[in-house]
Amino acid sequence: MEALLLGIYAFFVWLVFFKFKWLPWNTVTQVIVITIPIIGLSATILLLNVFAPSSNDVRVLKYVINVVPQVRGRVLEVPADGNRAMKKGEVLFKIDPTPYQLTVNSLEAQLANVQGSSRELDEQLIGAQAQAAAARSSIQQATSRVTQSNAQVDLARKRVEQHRQLVAKGAGSRFELEQAETNLRELESTLDGARSAEAQARSAEGQALAAERQIRQRMGARTGGPNAEWAQVAQVRAQLDNAKWELSQTVAYAFECRRVMGLSRARGRGW
Repeated sequence: MEALLLGIYAFFVWLVFFKFKWLPWNTVTQVIVITIPIIGLSATILLLNVFAPSSNDVRVLKYVINVVPQVRGRVLEVPADGNRAMKKGEVLFKIDPTPYQLTVNSLEAQLANVQGSSRELDEQLIGAQAQAAAARSSIQQATSRVTQSNAQVDLARKRVEQHRQLVAKGAGSRFELEQAETNLRELESTLDGARSAEAQARSAEGQALAAERQIRQRMGARTGGPNAEWAQVAQVRAQLDNAKWELSQTVAYAFECRRVMGLSRARGRGW
């Protein structure tokens, strides 16, 4: 291309200076005529290197997107064909879902078992809480009876002491003293029974609280949120959700329109 430009330039120089002699051919015009092609060719070569570079070693590259599945397994089917444009949502390949389906089935059975156990423990917990509430009510009643019996015993003791003083002075009846002493013994027996009932109620409350703590320890704490459930149930449910997600990843779909290259070679291989 440079030679062609020089030839055209030389032709016009010949026309201007030699053919028609429009300009004189002297030292100044000679310098100008020689300088113009040097500057022009240099600028042309520099601009071509920037906007249209050339090379003797040419390589053609094509971007390739690797399709990597989220799970491992044996590839059963590759419906996609090489060098064919795929639409969004079309199946690229399928991985054997058998082990993932078995995991899902196992976790579903385990979740049902844990949920059944949690319902039983809920009922046991409600029963233990009811027993604890009943024991606290019994404690309150027994405490009230103990307080009342204490007051009656104190009063009976004062009466016995008064009758003894009257009998000692000869102003009281021996029969009334014996009757007062009998009433005191009956009231003391009633007080002992009330104290025993209070102790039994407190023991029953301790047993109910221990049973409640044991039930909570068996299933752990409850998860937060409106649909709170036992930690063991939540753990199995999370494992089941993850297994279902892995099962869904055994089928790979095209997420956008692309031309598939070389997928047919992966048929029957494991990822």
